[in-house]
Amino acid sequence: MRIALAGDVMLGRLVDERLRREAPDYPWGDVLPLLAQADLRIANLECVLADDGPPWPRKTFHFRSDPANVAVLEAAGIDVVTLANNHVLDHGAGALGQMLAVLDAHGIARTGAGPDAAAASAPAVVDVGGTAVGVVAATDNERRWAAGPDAPGIAWLPIDLQDPRAQEFLALVRRTRARTGFLVAAVHWGPNWGDDVPEEHRVFAHALVEAGADVVVGHSPHVFRGVELHRGRPVLYSAGDFVDDYAVHPVERNDQSFLFHLDVEGARPRTLRLHPTVVEDCRVVRAGREARAIAARMAERSAALGTASRWIDGERCLEIPVG
Repeated sequence: MRIALAGDVMLGRLVDERLRREAPDYPWGDVLPLLAQADLRIANLECVLADDGPPWPRKTFHFRSDPANVAVLEAAGIDVVTLANNHVLDHGAGALGQMLAVLDAHGIARTGAGPDAAAASAPAVVDVGGTAVGVVAATDNERRWAAGPDAPGIAWLPIDLQDPRAQEFLALVRRTRARTGFLVAAVHWGPNWGDDVPEEHRVFAHALVEAGADVVVGHSPHVFRGVELHRGRPVLYSAGDFVDDYAVHPVERNDQSFLFHLDVEGARPRTLRLHPTVVEDCRVVRAGREARAIAARMAERSAALGTASRWIDGERCLEIPVG
């Protein structure tokens, strides 16, 4: 099977305004054919789909999109969204509850937030051609939003293996992998900027793989970070921004990222292909003249983690052999 992995998808603010006059497929630009090539599509939804709810107090950025924009996710065939991030409660618990209901009504699987701690951490499990694929998600952002036994919120954990909550998440990974044929672990972690991988992220990612994760997908930083292979499993330390309306940093270039295609054979990752993308005018498009340069930066960042890659000119993508 082929799994398409995307970083942060933010449909609020100017994207939401644009969608009032554009078709639901607008934010996906010319990337839709690449998404269609996959058997399973997973993205981090970096906003809340709701039509009400006061902005969370003393928070700078609030990202909310019309509930009707669930059609945007449907237009791309998104199968699973991860919700463990620092924007799903931007407009309170009521707005989060509305989004959960909207996603459920439209058959889009979700994980990482819920009406209580058990629901927030519950994995999404989907069938892909007879293989059960599990997705678990957590974040170290917005500790105040951590779901409780009877309180809505996000699946929150510290990136510290000595913390009992981190050990609980690793136990969840082991349990989920035991009942699925393939497991994706998504972690929304760390600061917004910088392409260096924090050492604690490497330690934690390795532990996730050793607990049973077949691929680790990191996001939250606005920029992409290198890919590492650990025990034959890929770790994407930051997938970067995929759809948004953000101002572009002239050096860090948060408008540049990738759509990741992970090919799986016999329940093992075999090849990871990275298709360079750019955010333009509230939508993601395949990178044109910049594609090779974007890929070269990823190749350099991945090489620093011991990962070899090669540019495939015919497909305009960077390829990383996994197993």
